[in-house]
Amino acid sequence: MEQPWTHTTVLLKEAVDALFPDASEAAGTYVDATFGRGGHARAILARLGPAGRLIAFDKDAEAVAEAARIEDARFSIRHQGFRDLGELPRSSVAGLLMDLGVSSPQIDNPARGFSFRFDGPLDMRMDTTRGESVSEWLATAEQQQIAEVIRDYGEERFAVQIAKAIVARRQERGPVSTTAELAELVAGAVKTREPGQNPATRTFQALRIFINAELEELQQALEASLAVLQPGGRLAVISFHSLEDRIVKQFIAQHSKEVYDRRAPFAAPKAMKLKALARVKPSKAEVEGNPRSRSAILRVAERTGEGL
Repeated sequence: MEQPWTHTTVLLKEAVDALFPDASEAAGTYVDATFGRGGHARAILARLGPAGRLIAFDKDAEAVAEAARIEDARFSIRHQGFRDLGELPRSSVAGLLMDLGVSSPQIDNPARGFSFRFDGPLDMRMDTTRGESVSEWLATAEQQQIAEVIRDYGEERFAVQIAKAIVARRQERGPVSTTAELAELVAGAVKTREPGQNPATRTFQALRIFINAELEELQQALEASLAVLQPGGRLAVISFHSLEDRIVKQFIAQHSKEVYDRRAPFAAPKAMKLKALARVKPSKAEVEGNPRSRSAILRVAERTGEGL
């Protein structure tokens, strides 16, 4: 049966154009590090020539199943997170795309537990075949742990109050097991709300990021990109919240400047490994057509021939 939920790919043209500075058909190996529902992957394939290759990564089994529908000998997918990019041969990739965050089918499917808008099991795992769900973690985590996660990954100022409410509920009636239960607890603990934002927004974001180790995986994937990109290879990363974008921005900035060793002032500096190229936000028309794109930021960099 066809799923009722769909996904609109954000910054589709801008991200794919960033990978292909030349208008001619490409012959190299490209990587879609976050396949999702394949919007970017299909557009990349359309730009590849017969000798081109596209390797996709995704740890969501549903995404891997969607990828199986692509009948193209130039395409392959790995049921892995993009932290495993380093398994690819060194300097073998001409273009690498990372589209961070959650896809609409994940958010809109109540069974996945990502959204406070639908009642469902409190899961939130990108890869449902392994690891601990949010409800399982909340059943045993200490109050201080819960507060730190909600504060650090959700930038939620009422993190302590929310953590207290979760632990109190656990002691009185058992662990929180559904998205509706958690959303109700958070609403009771958050004293003031930002206009137009559900009080549970930051808490759900924080728990999702934590349970999937998203920021740690992003750091590992960015470091791996330096090894697998060939000279002149392009890196394009789309982020959807400030924590992700800060990591990407700082990573590109760190590797886009020459580094001098203060202990050896006359030594040649370590050459930059990346050249920052662009920062792109969705157009007004895209945001109006797809409100979920409003916070997206695309950052583009090019691998230099240094430090290989």
